[in-house]
Amino acid sequence: MAEDAAFWEWAAVEVLRHSGIRVEELCELTHLSIRQYQRPNGEVIALLVIAPSKSERERVIPMSAELFHAVAQIVRRQTRSERTIPLVSRYDPHEKIWSEPMPFLLQRQLGTTRGVMAAGTVLNMLTRTCAEIGATNPAFAKFTPHDFRRLFATDIVNGGLPIHIGAALLGHLNLQTTQGYVAVFAEDVVKHYQEFLNHRRSLRPEGEYVDIAPGEWEEFEEHFDKRKVELGNCARPYGSPCQHEHACIRCPMLQVNPKMLPRLTDLEKDLLVRRKRAEAEQWLGEIEGIDLTLTFLRTKQADSARLTRRAPVDLGFPRPRSVEN
Repeated sequence: MAEDAAFWEWAAVEVLRHSGIRVEELCELTHLSIRQYQRPNGEVIALLVIAPSKSERERVIPMSAELFHAVAQIVRRQTRSERTIPLVSRYDPHEKIWSEPMPFLLQRQLGTTRGVMAAGTVLNMLTRTCAEIGATNPAFAKFTPHDFRRLFATDIVNGGLPIHIGAALLGHLNLQTTQGYVAVFAEDVVKHYQEFLNHRRSLRPEGEYVDIAPGEWEEFEEHFDKRKVELGNCARPYGSPCQHEHACIRCPMLQVNPKMLPRLTDLEKDLLVRRKRAEAEQWLGEIEGIDLTLTFLRTKQADSARLTRRAPVDLGFPRPRSVEN
């Protein structure tokens, strides 16, 4: 139960903060809300269709990598024992009616009953967690589901996105509403967003756009060659040196290749032998350092093992039916 509650709280927060949708819209998301759109240049964009809610306007939101990841994890969880997401009915407290059976994303099995999470449940989860954090950190602010919508609005507008595009993503009928949040996604919105990106690029000095010299390209490739280490790959940014003196096991930038799990096991055995010797010699500083390294190593072991158990997620995008001759 604790794992289930933790997952759904994480999923709700991630979708809310990366999409800017209302909590009622979150609870109404179904498997049918996930779509893909192919632009004229062949680029495929993952979309999240938001059913009409407060403003009675359907809209579509392009999914960022973070939003896509959260939605993918929800789909993965819902299809663990089924090939498809189960169909359930949802009670609408505003319309006071039950919906037709649909593959709602935020559905849970509670006892013998499978139901769709209510907006009040999401609010209660956040309230409980905020209270737990606030008990040890008095400076922590309380969050409500709508706060993530305001954070999303602030982030996209302060990031330079034209406010009328932000209003379309948020489903606002007028720009003043969107402006108040800042402390029809269609081809037109896609086109305007691309124009916005192109405009931002055009503002950069022309001198920055010069032909790449052979030496520069070799330096670029050399950086990524140097990021390859015994256990996997170093994710440090381009042009940056190693900040951890090549202590890869302790470095958070190390991405361990799951194929190197046996090597991690060997390193763990070696560290345990060293720790036993340090205990016998009473090298307390050495023991402390080895324990810290063991903690990082076991965390990386668990993360890598988890990757080996993950299969690709099929989000169930609609596909054209084959035509039988």
